[in-house]
Amino acid sequence: MNGTQKIIFFLVCVGTLVLTSCGSSYKGYMTRSYTVRGQHYQPMSVDAALSYEEEGVASWYDESKFFGLKRGNTSLGEKVRPFAVSAAHKTLPLPCVVEVTNLENGKRLKMRVNDRGPFIDRRVIDVTPRAAAKLGFKKQGLARVRVRVISVGDGAYRRKAKRKKRFFFF
Repeated sequence: MNGTQKIIFFLVCVGTLVLTSCGSSYKGYMTRSYTVRGQHYQPMSVDAALSYEEEGVASWYDESKFFGLKRGNTSLGEKVRPFAVSAAHKTLPLPCVVEVTNLENGKRLKMRVNDRGPFIDRRVIDVTPRAAAKLGFKKQGLARVRVRVISVGDGAYRRKAKRKKRFFFF
């Protein structure tokens, strides 16, 4: 191996370690109840979540500090990544994948729910700043959205939502 190949090999190894450390160490589904600011929340079952669809107000939140250099953890114990496309929900099992549609402009985005929130009345989902920008409401701060579950769980625990197929006859 020459010097360039060694450097490339080293970078690939480091990159693999970094990517593996970003993944969730949580196995199964997080559906245990919890309390925030005196309010008790009971997450829905996996079966109930697989047919979940709701319209309401979305907001965005940023848990990263100092330009993303100091980061916190999500409810699943994952590191907050400042440029991630992810979300927080009060009662969906964690982790899950949802499709969020901005009802004001029609933009849609699939994202992973790996945190709890928003803990403000009448808000159905909190998204990361990058997700808010892609959905076109970062400057406004809030948007009317539709949230639809695509799947619940990761890896071997993943269960996909079953949607009725629609047939159109012309």
